[in-house]
Amino acid sequence: MPEKPIARRYLVSGLVQGVGFRFFAQRIAERLGLSGYVMNRRDGRVEVYVIGDPKRQREMVIELRRGPRGAEVLEVVEEEAEVLEEHSGSFTIEHDIW
Repeated sequence: MPEKPIARRYLVSGLVQGVGFRFFAQRIAERLGLSGYVMNRRDGRVEVYVIGDPKRQREMVIELRRGPRGAEVLEVVEEEAEVLEEHSGSFTIEHDIW
């Protein structure tokens, strides 16, 4: 029986912008059947909001820590988040309004 979906926000820091990190995160999330979004933040980090079961979330974190080729992940900070229905059902690349 699958576990109840939860939401988490991951803030990824290091050399994570301009290296395909958003597309990498989207590809992994879709492979794992997770919903949510990924976006670059003004402070140089990448924000990844994920909805899904805890086991697949753990798999996602492992991949986020690894990152795509060309990235250098220094830290992944995990925060609990509310399940937002508008981000349920697909995983998108969002654009922060600068």
